[in-house]
Amino acid sequence: MFTCQNDADFLPLEGGSARKLPKGESSENKATVLYIGRIPHGFYEEEMEGFFKQFGTVKRLRITRNRKTGKSKHYGFIEFEYPEVAKIVAECMHNYLLFEHMLQVYLIPPERVQPKLWRGVDRGHKSVNFVQIARKRQNKERTLEEHKKLVQKILKRDLKRREKIEAAGIDYEFPEVVGANQPLSKKVKFDEDAWPIVISSYTLVTGWLRLEIAAGEKRSTFSDISAPISA
Repeated sequence: MFTCQNDADFLPLEGGSARKLPKGESSENKATVLYIGRIPHGFYEEEMEGFFKQFGTVKRLRITRNRKTGKSKHYGFIEFEYPEVAKIVAECMHNYLLFEHMLQVYLIPPERVQPKLWRGVDRGHKSVNFVQIARKRQNKERTLEEHKKLVQKILKRDLKRREKIEAAGIDYEFPEVVGANQPLSKKVKFDEDAWPIVISSYTLVTGWLRLEIAAGEKRSTFSDISAPISA
């Protein structure tokens, strides 16, 4: 016959199956890690350490944050040096009113503490500036092929938008997409009998070399050298 037992006797381990605790061994008497829930806004790592160190030595603490925005998820974990101190904190601070929030403080048995809980706690949290990343991606210098692909995507979206507007029976004059027609790059061709080529003059303007090349009776000017020339 199946009998229901206390969940505390069967505590899951990280990376393995649950094990039954020996009789007479109390995990609460050895717990040094506390779960703290309903943490108010502004009560972060420095404030938490300054507040809880009045009970005893704080070994480690962390507040769970959003990986993208870095904002607090309003719960965290704190570890004390001695289990007696952790027990006193759990008894005193549970349902403690702090900035209109009732703190929820619970002891975590040692076998329930995940090994990855304190990963990167010494480095702290550094939020990622996604606005700056998107700005660099948008403003980066593109090659002609990359620009063509970008324009094709814009034209494809614009065509779908026009079809939807026309299907709705709306008479609308669509503006022209600027940059859709790119001029071809200018190429200079010389006759076979025009060699040798003689550089007649050059001018260094803002770090770019401007060459005036004379080939026979023809003259051509290059101003789009691929690499800057240092003076």
